[in-house]
Amino acid sequence: MEPEQWKHQQSQHERKGQKRKLEAESSSDAFAAEMSGAGAGDEDDEDDLDLCHHDHQSHHRLSGEDPAGSICYSGLAPSSEEALSKEVRAQVQILVLAFSWSESDRSAAKRAVHVLAELAKNEEMVNLIVEGGAVPALVKHLQAPPVLMDGDRTARPYEHDVEKGSAFALGLLAVKPEHQQLIVDAGALSHLVDLLKRHRDGSSSRAINSVIRRAADAITNLAHENSSIKTRVRIEGGIPPLVELLEFTDLKVQRAAAGALRTLAFKNDENKNQIVECNALPTLILMLRSEDAAIHYEAVGVIGNLVHSSPNIKKEVLLAGALQPVIGLLSSNCTESQREAALLLGQFAATDSDCKVHIVQRGAVRPLIEMLQSPDIQLKEMSAFALGRLAQDPHNQAGVAFNGGLGPLLKLLESKNGSLQHNAAFALYGLADNEDNVSDFIKGGGVQKLQDGEYIVQATKDCVAKTLKRLEEKIHGRVLKHLLYLMREGDKIVQRRVALALAHLCSPDDQQTIFIENNGLELLLGLLASTTQKQQRDGCVALYKLANKAMSLSSLDATPLSPTPQVYLGERYVNNNTLSDVTFLVQGKRFYAHRIALLASSDAFRAMFDGGYREKDARDIEIPNIRWDVFKLMMRYIYTGSVEVSQVTPDMVQDLLRAADQYLLEGLKRLCEYDIAKGISLDNIFSMYELSEAFHAMSLRHTCIMFILEKFDKLIERPGHDQLIQRIIPEIRNCFFKAFKPNIMSPGCR
Repeated sequence: MEPEQWKHQQSQHERKGQKRKLEAESSSDAFAAEMSGAGAGDEDDEDDLDLCHHDHQSHHRLSGEDPAGSICYSGLAPSSEEALSKEVRAQVQILVLAFSWSESDRSAAKRAVHVLAELAKNEEMVNLIVEGGAVPALVKHLQAPPVLMDGDRTARPYEHDVEKGSAFALGLLAVKPEHQQLIVDAGALSHLVDLLKRHRDGSSSRAINSVIRRAADAITNLAHENSSIKTRVRIEGGIPPLVELLEFTDLKVQRAAAGALRTLAFKNDENKNQIVECNALPTLILMLRSEDAAIHYEAVGVIGNLVHSSPNIKKEVLLAGALQPVIGLLSSNCTESQREAALLLGQFAATDSDCKVHIVQRGAVRPLIEMLQSPDIQLKEMSAFALGRLAQDPHNQAGVAFNGGLGPLLKLLESKNGSLQHNAAFALYGLADNEDNVSDFIKGGGVQKLQDGEYIVQATKDCVAKTLKRLEEKIHGRVLKHLLYLMREGDKIVQRRVALALAHLCSPDDQQTIFIENNGLELLLGLLASTTQKQQRDGCVALYKLANKAMSLSSLDATPLSPTPQVYLGERYVNNNTLSDVTFLVQGKRFYAHRIALLASSDAFRAMFDGGYREKDARDIEIPNIRWDVFKLMMRYIYTGSVEVSQVTPDMVQDLLRAADQYLLEGLKRLCEYDIAKGISLDNIFSMYELSEAFHAMSLRHTCIMFILEKFDKLIERPGHDQLIQRIIPEIRNCFFKAFKPNIMSPGCR
């Protein structure tokens, strides 16, 4: 079952009905030759194009335009909108009047549609042409002029040519969506459908082929992203003749028919059903095997639109034998066919587990992986999409990794294309579900790449988080044993990658085994000792993560209690001469104290009064190195067990820490460490660490270390950071040994 947040994957790759580009039918010289009667109906078909090579360009890229932006017709060089409007109206008037089989009318009509088409190739002129009344005039000439009497078979000059030119011009005008409905309302569809049938009287010529192709292209442009017109084409009976034309002898007609069906099938279930009912599938599947790239490109596009969101049609397509030829297209020389084939395989593999397995068994994995390394962004995107779908099946996961899919997919996480990045992440999510892939993930640095990636959309971030969670859940048993083996026996790079990954993914129960018994800690510390900032950063991040898992190493998060519970005399006896038996002289002031309270507070006072020191029997004891305010706070703690450290200045807290260390008051010392630790910053971390060393403040030192590990990226901007990193390495080693194996001394302490 695929995660809910990736169910939108299909919609990201919906196929759109493609507007066919319509290029110039002939050059000006060829047109002049036609006007003189030469080669009528037998011109070179320069209007055809190789869709395989142009799919990503504008659907209405135009040829034959003058570089200066104006086009000359019979000496006319329009340079203003008024002149152009006048020219359009003149040509429209010719079409209105020249609707007969006379040679002069046909010649004039052919010239008029040609001029309008030439103008329409400049998209900026399309509105001008429509406003000049060209649409109804062109629609009128989609049909042959009426004959004077039944059975009249006199010469019909330029038979098919005017209709072809009209279809061509209307197709250009339909490039603008706002004109599509206008053309249809003028009655174009029924005439265009009739033109699709021009071959049925048994006649065959290049002119007939051309007019059929132009009619199919015009239908494609009219129906492009227009649901109501797609439906109208079906109602007008356009689908059966288009399906029939898939078997036409002229390859260009086949391609045009397939392009129209591709558009009509997109997001229109009724059209899809009729295309299938007209038995188009067998022919489309044969077209997949065509040597002509443009043919198999259109065919795979039609099938893709038929299959999209239509599970029943998808079953029919598979039963009809489409799977193997689609897989074959993955190795095509046509990038666009490869891309469409990959997308179609992803659609085939959407929910059907058996189909996923069959796709892999029939050889799709290797070419899909090769496509991941293509310079074409869309090709990489579609292949990652297909592999992502295939990788959701347990039987395929190890195979994709074994065939080299992990490395290219991890590389694609660096892409700045959001869809490509997400497709790669989704495929990696699938591969992470197989235990056999975990070691390969980690050996290849996959965990670091997943963690370091800069992800464009939230869905990708969620996907990566779930992938890391999957990997974490598999770090046990044979997987962990294999990783420990790699950490011992692999080369240095692999050893470090394993140690880094395990720091993030391992269970706290396995930390001693991994990092103490199998030397993982030393590998991480080795990264800290590196002269490479990237390695130092990786080591810091891993150690910080590891320390947070070991709760005893994490920063202090609560005010510590005194380690030695005792009974206190209370606030009333602080500096009270009642029953006082010892006096301290501090900065010339007397502080009255009681030996019993002092003896109970620390070993330092017990040594002072019970040992061989001169203070043992002294009534007055001078304290030379502590300020009065600090001494008073220390004594308050001795008498009450508490002191409001947070209410005094930072400098006084540090002096109080020094006094607590001198007189071995561990409880007070920890209170001071806790308060000082709250103020650690990038500006004072160096002095704070030195303070912790000077007064053996272990809790403060641990907090400093955690801060250094966490803030490494910002700390490296400060002078002296490298020396500080090197200073903390022995202490980190000690900390982890105490946490993981408290009864064993770390190597640095032996």
